[in-house]
Amino acid sequence: MTKPSRSTTDPKLLELLVCPVTHATLEYDEAAQELISRKAGRAFPIRDGIPILLSDEARQLED
Repeated sequence: MTKPSRSTTDPKLLELLVCPVTHATLEYDEAAQELISRKAGRAFPIRDGIPILLSDEARQLED
């Protein structure tokens, strides 16, 4: 299993992004390289510095 890439993601870009499901703000989890939507209960991956905001690519958050 490979580790997620730690490519730098532009912080200003992250401020502009919203959840594609709920349009709520996203939390950046730098350690996991994910954008978290608490409202949707999903975590969207960041791969090679690129946020992947596709519902089928997101993982379901545990309660």
